[in-house]
Amino acid sequence: MGIRDLLLEVARTYDASEGTRSEVVGQRVLREVASRTDLPLPSGLFAEGHGGQTSAAATPWIGVFDPEINSSAVKGVYLAYIFSADLQTVSLTLQQGITHLEYRLGKGKARQEHLRRKAARLRRAAAIQRRNGWVDEPELRHEAARPKAYEAASVIARIYDVADLPEEASLESDLVYAADALKRTSTADRLWWFEDTNGQLELNYPPDDHMLHQEDPLAGFQPKDSSDYIANIAAKQQIKRRRHEELISEFGLHIAACGFRPTTRLKHPRDLVLHRQDEEQGMGDEWLVEAKVVRDGNPTEAVRHAVGQLLEYSHFLYSEKGLPEPHLIGLFTEDVGVYSSYLERRGIASIWQTRSEWDGSPSAKKWGMIA
Repeated sequence: MGIRDLLLEVARTYDASEGTRSEVVGQRVLREVASRTDLPLPSGLFAEGHGGQTSAAATPWIGVFDPEINSSAVKGVYLAYIFSADLQTVSLTLQQGITHLEYRLGKGKARQEHLRRKAARLRRAAAIQRRNGWVDEPELRHEAARPKAYEAASVIARIYDVADLPEEASLESDLVYAADALKRTSTADRLWWFEDTNGQLELNYPPDDHMLHQEDPLAGFQPKDSSDYIANIAAKQQIKRRRHEELISEFGLHIAACGFRPTTRLKHPRDLVLHRQDEEQGMGDEWLVEAKVVRDGNPTEAVRHAVGQLLEYSHFLYSEKGLPEPHLIGLFTEDVGVYSSYLERRGIASIWQTRSEWDGSPSAKKWGMIA
């Protein structure tokens, strides 16, 4: 059975007036979604059906979750197929969690307004390319607080007429598109606090061994070997990829061609320091570069580490010693998305690798470090 058959089965069997007892057919169909293995979901995603707990839901729904982003609908972002109260339509929607807002904002218009504002911000921040047929909000055709909140919480939605559902291939294509939008939106979602503020971000970052590493510095710009090596850790072998050193090495060659002098010698724990080639050593502006590897397409941790270390080094290695503070650059293995503007607003430029060249933020372009 595919997505199309499941949606049709829910629409055919669900009846809110029958309650939530286990023998109710529509409820059973929804509860069995979590154990089904025949649904063609994008790799790594899982689904759960919801028809209410103590009372039947006015608008039954099927949640689709990426466990790397979210595993419940309480808060954060996720995907859902939500049926209208009359079961005439079902909408695939990129949703924000609504339950966690009840304590602070209640269940009425304040929560709806908050969700609608944040949905608009997420839409802009994630730069979602709108496909034909997609809208901002579904129409759930019920005046209760929860359906109204679902409407307001929608970032994007694709509304299907149950009587004229698209073919399975089209439904699967829409789900793949929505899953990709979910990944991009989740990055922006992590930027904001629970409160409806503009631009505040938690800067908690776990310490690593970056500052504890005590090996002798290398001469001039001579980054460490970027080949793979084997490390024995806790009685097991792990293959370590020195992507960090490779990133510094490749960027050093690039930035030298742009008229800058990269230096790693005697700069530890700093990754890299830049000066213009036409200026004497120790004179003119200095750029402090912190290099980070973006893992699994999610830049959150890489950005947090870079911000913490750049601010730390700027303070302790420059300000505290009476030296002029350097320009700050976060160097990444791939595009950091919405974090680029976040860093820029805090005085930190960002530069990242593309398939064949380098790209970055406005400050990096202004300094002539990228085209």
